[in-house]
Amino acid sequence: MKKLSLVFAAIFSALMILSLTPPQQPQAATDDSLARIQQKGTLIMGNSPNYPPYEFTTNVNGKEKIVGMDIEIGKQIAKDLGVKLVVKKMDFDSLLVALETGKVDMILSGFSPTAERKQHVDFSDTYYTAKQDIIVLKTDKGYYQSRTSFNNKKVGAVVGSIAYDLIKQQMPGATPVGMQNASDLVLALKAHKIDGIVKDSASAVAYANADTSLAAIDGHFTVSGSESGNAIALPKGSLALQTAINKSIAKIKQKDLINKQFLPAAAKYISTGAETHSMWHYWTYFAKGVGYTIGISFVALIVGALLGALLAFVRLGSITWLKTLANAYVAFVRGTPLMVQVMFIYFGLGMFYNISAIVAGTLAVGLNSAAYVSEIFRGGIEAIAPGQSEAARSLGLSQKDTMRYVVFPQALTAIWPALGNEFISLIKETSIVSIIGVADLIYQLRIVQADTYRGVLPITIAMVLYFIMTYSLSKVLKHFEKKMHHANA
Repeated sequence: MKKLSLVFAAIFSALMILSLTPPQQPQAATDDSLARIQQKGTLIMGNSPNYPPYEFTTNVNGKEKIVGMDIEIGKQIAKDLGVKLVVKKMDFDSLLVALETGKVDMILSGFSPTAERKQHVDFSDTYYTAKQDIIVLKTDKGYYQSRTSFNNKKVGAVVGSIAYDLIKQQMPGATPVGMQNASDLVLALKAHKIDGIVKDSASAVAYANADTSLAAIDGHFTVSGSESGNAIALPKGSLALQTAINKSIAKIKQKDLINKQFLPAAAKYISTGAETHSMWHYWTYFAKGVGYTIGISFVALIVGALLGALLAFVRLGSITWLKTLANAYVAFVRGTPLMVQVMFIYFGLGMFYNISAIVAGTLAVGLNSAAYVSEIFRGGIEAIAPGQSEAARSLGLSQKDTMRYVVFPQALTAIWPALGNEFISLIKETSIVSIIGVADLIYQLRIVQADTYRGVLPITIAMVLYFIMTYSLSKVLKHFEKKMHHANA
């Protein structure tokens, strides 16, 4: 039976890999990429809003707003196409997967058209070209002169960015450190965990101007060809859409809108955000994050408890093929990271059915919890002495009634502390859904960090909020535990 479970787990793994691999699209006789967008009336733009002045979030009258140069470019393109711009937020290293699986129509997020990326997607003309700088602490500015000054030092960059590749290629004496977003890198720099951050010059100067403890120096990197600029990533074969977008880019360049309008507008928001350091100003962000976290946890808890109990009963039942499938499911889910499961449901299953980020995240957390809840239920039920069931059956109770009135109540009392731990862990595990753009507490924390340029205080507030949620739940669970013990006394 164990061998069969392993076989099914292997089959599940193979299916997951196949689903995550974008199918080869046949060459269409006619390219409908532009017509399809105009027909639906929206242009969905993939974006990672933590890269000032290209794209970042700010607080405008208590409401979150995504602003920046790339956002303005996206609006101009959508206007020229006669459609509405829809910005879909997610981690930077998830953008390519989102484009390849049809979650977004284009990527406009400080993207550089590298040779490796061109193998998977098409690119528009370059809309902006800038050199790469290195952000350092102002107190260290005299020590570091260029990229050659970082031998035996740790240098950070956003994972998946051209800056990260430049560290590996042109800073051989430095140790590259990759992180998911710019605010984490700045926090690491201030905490002396890294010695520098490689970023696009416009972004580096923006951070340095907004934070008096930082400085930007010229990295003197050598970047040739189109890789030195930023372009818009598009699905392979979308020539009609590419042509239309290139016309918009040409108009933007001709009127010099980036330097005359888009960058100055972004600088205004950066200045405003840098001056707004009161955490109370961002209470709506944290409240929204707590709301999403509690909502996701509650739904995932119900899914996990019901499905987990069902799996436990199936695994304890007598139907062989159902037991095999249930064992394979539990083995597979427990043997793969929750992050991978979230991405699989959102991107993999999203290739066949358009599932929203919050539904995908909630479903992934619930399905993951079900595997662990199943083990808790199974262990608790099997721990009940067989004599209990035998005595109940001898009194004329059916197998169903024996489980319902004798075995399960005793098992539930015994496993309640373990279930409580799983439910408390569930609240903390929901933080993983931020990678696909769900506005949970972690996602809101990053927004506040990016907007205020403060790293530790938002983290401290998030820690306190998580503690309040988990402590409150633990007290509720403790109350019911006492009632169950009192009832069984």
